[in-house]
Amino acid sequence: MYDFKENMSKPERLSGGHRMCAGCGAPVAVRGILRAMKPEDQAVIGCATGCLEVSTFMYPYTSWKDPFIHNAFENASATVSGAEAAYNAMRRKGKIDKDVKFITFGGDGSSYDIGFQSLSGAMERGHDMVYVCYDNNAYMNTGIQRSSATPKYADTTTTPVGSVSNGKQQYRKDLTEIMVSHHIPYVAQTTFLTNMKDLHEKAEKAIYMQGPAFLNVLAPCPRGWRYEASRLMEVTKLAVDTCVWPMFEVINGAWHLSYEPKKKLPVEEYLKVQGRFKHLFLPENRHLIDEIQAEVDKNWEELKRKCNR
Repeated sequence: MYDFKENMSKPERLSGGHRMCAGCGAPVAVRGILRAMKPEDQAVIGCATGCLEVSTFMYPYTSWKDPFIHNAFENASATVSGAEAAYNAMRRKGKIDKDVKFITFGGDGSSYDIGFQSLSGAMERGHDMVYVCYDNNAYMNTGIQRSSATPKYADTTTTPVGSVSNGKQQYRKDLTEIMVSHHIPYVAQTTFLTNMKDLHEKAEKAIYMQGPAFLNVLAPCPRGWRYEASRLMEVTKLAVDTCVWPMFEVINGAWHLSYEPKKKLPVEEYLKVQGRFKHLFLPENRHLIDEIQAEVDKNWEELKRKCNR
């Protein structure tokens, strides 16, 4: 049974005092995921270049309590899978006897785009590791450029809203479903709501299930999404209650819906708290909100069908 007090009393594996922005979802995601580990266990952490890496590790200073490897955008999965393979070889030779977990963190730029090749390869090869994407919907570290995780009609520095454009013109890539198609033991989509129960439980399953696992965690960015830092939890709850970001898991190919809103909110409730979508609320752009709503509804019904709901 989930014990919130017990989970929150575990030692922190990511120290405070890092340089992440107030109201950023990434460190909240990291702390919640690492809190799923048993205090006596050790992890090797890999981190792709991005907001999380540059703000938590500046040689010779680090916020990480576990061994930490900084990698380029594109190869964090390859490096951590290599570390996992070396660890297994050393265990077979009797040179090491303790249990070690292997976890990789990357933003959507290094997961959906630049690092997708190494991520796909590591999952397909079956390494016993967890890959965590902290999805903030753009290349935030380098200036809020669009990624393939950026939602349609979002305003970014490379898809600016103006007289000839209403923002990004393409729908976001569904990386979670792409990971399911790799036939790995565990895939889940989550974020942080109230007592973090969903995040903690899925992280524990991912870390302690044998074989590769993938977690996609919605991690809002106050600068790129343009919301007040104090509204982080409100933004994530609206993402879930509008079904823009549904929470589910796929265990050995079986789909399970983790959360179904008692009252499914209209998508505009989520959009209106973010400055990147403010242009959609001009009278002449109402049809764009309707288009987004139709896409969300279609995806939600398809997910419920897969989950036999």
